[in-house]
Amino acid sequence: MMNLKPSAAELFLWLFVLNLGVSFGAGLYEHRIVLPRWLDTTNAHWLAEAARQDDVGRRFWAFVSTGPLTLLTLASLYFATRATGPLRFWWLGAALVALVDRLFTFSYFIPTMMRLMQAPDSPASVESALLWARLNHLRHLLVAGAWFSSLQALSWLRVKPGQ
Repeated sequence: MMNLKPSAAELFLWLFVLNLGVSFGAGLYEHRIVLPRWLDTTNAHWLAEAARQDDVGRRFWAFVSTGPLTLLTLASLYFATRATGPLRFWWLGAALVALVDRLFTFSYFIPTMMRLMQAPDSPASVESALLWARLNHLRHLLVAGAWFSSLQALSWLRVKPGQ
């Protein structure tokens, strides 16, 4: 009979995988669908009012990644260091990559977007928004890497040592 009661570590790994998947998909959606409402690259305009109106940081990201993904990343670091074998390797790798993303997000992406939301439409604002958008590709790669590594960790969850 299979034990249907997951451990805290298993639960955190599942939540980590799910949250990374949602963050990755939502990040791509924001970049492809929402960002063009704020940044007109054709005519070189930054539309801060549209960014303030959408306010995705407080309306969406705070509930998906700012708080939850950060806490799940820290919990994953804790639980992954206690895992063994391939599970430890993949989970710790995912948690470390997610930690880099979290540090990048808190040190650059959030403060820059907060400034941009108050910035006038100027060449400097457009250049700052373009850099933000370009660096966002790196963030997508980090989240995707963490997600794929966490999925690999999940595949090792039920493998017992010596199997």
